[in-house]
Amino acid sequence: MSSPTVTEAKKKNTPGIAATILRAPRWLLSLILPALTLVIWQIVTVTGIVAPWTLPTPSSVVSAAVELLGDGDLGKHIGISTQRVLLGFFFGSLLGLLLGALVGLSKLADAFLGLSISALRAVPSLAWVPLLVLWMKMGEDSKVTLVIIGAFFPVFTSVALALRHVDSQLVEAARSFGLSGIKLLRTVQLPAVVPSIFSGLRLALAQSWLFLVAAELLGASMGLGFLLTDSQNNGRLDRLIMTIILLAIFGKITDALLSVAERWAIKRWT
Repeated sequence: MSSPTVTEAKKKNTPGIAATILRAPRWLLSLILPALTLVIWQIVTVTGIVAPWTLPTPSSVVSAAVELLGDGDLGKHIGISTQRVLLGFFFGSLLGLLLGALVGLSKLADAFLGLSISALRAVPSLAWVPLLVLWMKMGEDSKVTLVIIGAFFPVFTSVALALRHVDSQLVEAARSFGLSGIKLLRTVQLPAVVPSIFSGLRLALAQSWLFLVAAELLGASMGLGFLLTDSQNNGRLDRLIMTIILLAIFGKITDALLSVAERWAIKRWT
């Protein structure tokens, strides 16, 4: 058999385009789609393919953000919304973790609470708003409570299901060494479900932003949800798109922070 030619050898040794792209840093790859979207957005608005009253230019959206920053209003809207999300996420996740652990570990608690909580989980977020307004008026309590509801169910479901499916042989082996109760939960069962817990937490965080916007759209004088409604009422499409972009950015930032905690917890407990 004849040896391969120099050209064929070079072809075999030359990496493909896909392989070359995959060698790039992950953060750089993740910026490709946003950058491409921005370029297309700029082209279709500047060339008039899309009318300016349908889609403002990127520069006008940036100008709207600068204007609100100069007035000091944008920082206030971001601050109050972030505060509501963090409070609701913390208390909702904590409650979901506690009740999820109870239902996941106790057949009696599962029989007593499982059906009711599953039924409440099916209630749409907006259906809670009129009830919370009647009970708590339009203040902070009703908004944070709605976020708590949004954060509770993903954590509860993830924790309960994960604990219910922990390897029974692992649990029995731990019990044979004298572990039981809280010590068994802390040293064996919870470490076994850390990835599931953080999956629930990350979904709960996304739900928290979703429920926050629902709360602020229907009744608020500050916050990013209020800014959406106010921009719509005043025909400020540039501010409206800016607010949507900010929600995406801050949602991603909080999720990234939670992913750092997830990596630490997995390294610590598993």
